[in-house]
Amino acid sequence: MRAPRGSDPDAIEQNGAPTPRRRGSDWLLAAGVAGAYGAFAATFRGPRERFWQRMTATGAALGTLALVGDSDLRRTRIRARDVALGLASAAGLYGVFRFGDGAARRVMPKGDEEIDEIYALRSLRPRGEIAARLALVVGPAEELFWRGFVQRGLQRRLGRWRGAVMAAGVYSGAHVVTGNATLVGAAGTAGAYWSALAAAGMPMGALVVSHVAWDVWIFLIQPTRSVLDPAY
Repeated sequence: MRAPRGSDPDAIEQNGAPTPRRRGSDWLLAAGVAGAYGAFAATFRGPRERFWQRMTATGAALGTLALVGDSDLRRTRIRARDVALGLASAAGLYGVFRFGDGAARRVMPKGDEEIDEIYALRSLRPRGEIAARLALVVGPAEELFWRGFVQRGLQRRLGRWRGAVMAAGVYSGAHVVTGNATLVGAAGTAGAYWSALAAAGMPMGALVVSHVAWDVWIFLIQPTRSVLDPAY
């Protein structure tokens, strides 16, 4: 089923049923996910001092693959309404994590230690540089790849909501290599949130704004707890 002429190219079909597969897309999707898992392993398992350089390279590679593999994503635009939707959804996700931070520290055996380990990445590069990497490469690329290329591909095969559930699981699974159970849980929560929004019809432009705003806010501006940065 094709979207009506003049409709938003980011819109998702309303009946939730699988759509005809694009020729040659099965192997590209599988190869893309396998490559993403390998890239995440290299990013999180490589020398710690170059984490942000590797994360940026991974984002650039995945974002490029998404744009090459799905022509609809190349028509993504960020409009005024996308900014408003993105900021509002980022605020909602931040609220979820404000609650979840305390729960993770109480429930997870190493929750406190693992959360501190994540925030320690703030000290590896100047804060302005990290913000630029997140806003210009990492955040947009993750949405284009995971909610765009991967989720749309799965939705074409499985239907709207089953595809969204699978996409959220695949995104969370990419973080298992970190060995940080709290980070895997956080990725699963954020991935499920954005996958649900994407399945409900939120435009890609708004998803990009949401991801970027949430990344910068929770990681650099207002963490879910007080963080002492030795580099500042």
